[in-house]
Amino acid sequence: QVQVVESGGGLVQPGGSLRLSCAASGTIFRLNTMGWYRQTPEKSRELVAEITSGDRTNYADSLKGRFTISRDNAKNTVYLQMSDLKPEDTAVYLCHASVRPQSWDFRDYDFWGQGTQVTVSS
Repeated sequence: QVQVVESGGGLVQPGGSLRLSCAASGTIFRLNTMGWYRQTPEKSRELVAEITSGDRTNYADSLKGRFTISRDNAKNTVYLQMSDLKPEDTAVYLCHASVRPQSWDFRDYDFWGQGTQVTVSS
């Protein structure tokens, strides 16, 4: 089994910064692309950023420049550094991981974290 756990969310003032972490654990042979998504009751889930095992990144156009995604392969962890936060960034942020659990299994599987709340407000 694979677990994906986010941490680092909280309340921050507009213009502030937060760093989210997401650690994957369990039966993992290879950790592929990992990414951050966010959702609110009013909006469907949307991509924030993703990063491949080779450190290629992809950002939502509106967020590029404020958010930075990175990963530590030794720790099976992906990070999201968020700067200049705005009230419209308020959302539940979810971590996604594509995992090859075992070497003999040719398939990759998708796993999601439970989400961490980010609230940007004065």
